[in-house]
Amino acid sequence: MTLTLKKTMGALALATSLFALSAGAQAGDAESCKAVRFADVGWTEIQVISEIASNLTTALGYTGEVKTLSVPVTFASLKSKDVDVFFGNWMPSQTADIKAYLDDKSIDQLTVNMEGAGYGIVVPQYVADAGVKDLADLAANKDKFGAKMFGIESGNDGNRIMQGFIDDAKNNLGGWTVVESSEAGMLTEAEKAMKNNEWIVFLGWTPHPVMGGMKLHYLSGVESAGFGAASVYTDTRAGWATECPNVAKLVSNMKFTVDQVGSTIMAPVLKDGKDPKVVAVEWIKSNPDVIKTWLNGVTTMDGGDAAAAVAKIGQ
Repeated sequence: MTLTLKKTMGALALATSLFALSAGAQAGDAESCKAVRFADVGWTEIQVISEIASNLTTALGYTGEVKTLSVPVTFASLKSKDVDVFFGNWMPSQTADIKAYLDDKSIDQLTVNMEGAGYGIVVPQYVADAGVKDLADLAANKDKFGAKMFGIESGNDGNRIMQGFIDDAKNNLGGWTVVESSEAGMLTEAEKAMKNNEWIVFLGWTPHPVMGGMKLHYLSGVESAGFGAASVYTDTRAGWATECPNVAKLVSNMKFTVDQVGSTIMAPVLKDGKDPKVVAVEWIKSNPDVIKTWLNGVTTMDGGDAAAAVAKIGQ
């Protein structure tokens, strides 16, 4: 091999090495991706999941921030780019709420984060045993229910669907009202009614550890409005995953089972009274195998070791 050829090959090797170093340094995301804003709509599972995501992204060198918003404001904020991620797009019940944003492509449905969920209107099992098993059975029992359906926060899709049933003359629910409250407020009413063996109709969903401990019956006759079997999507502002592919990879990897959400994410808050922020950190530390799968293909913001960075959470 001639000296000139050796020099040429050496130069090529050096260039290849420098290119590899350069490519490694460019892994991660640009500085414009540093702030990652998560929408929390006040539901227990979304509170904890958003805090889990905030802790993970912060550990990776981003600035995770959780904003408390209603569902309608969340969708509007994704469109206006005031938030980046929402883990609580329940489908098909939120179809009417999100349709315009999907049509104008201002919101992206990044991935399904939970399958096998359920959403609808429930009554205590003793009420179902007395003959109330379908939406059509409510009208004849107006007085027993006090002509009230109990919902959660204002702007919620479930409240809207129940109001739609009331407004539809064919259901004979004239004079009924939807009592808007919160997840905790609605459950307080339900628990009080059931303790006294009173009749009550309210929103129910799976998974939910408190509702799972109640003997409840889902009313039929409501599926055409979006109730029934449900899938939960992770939504982002349009284009976010393309702009910030590294952190978007983490978010898209965040998937849950129904049992996992009910027993390990919601139960510590609802049954043990723990702060969602505390539960989030404990959950990360208690589920290393899950976190490992979420970090597959993910680096820190500047291209470093994601696993090593996340391991420091809670220390």
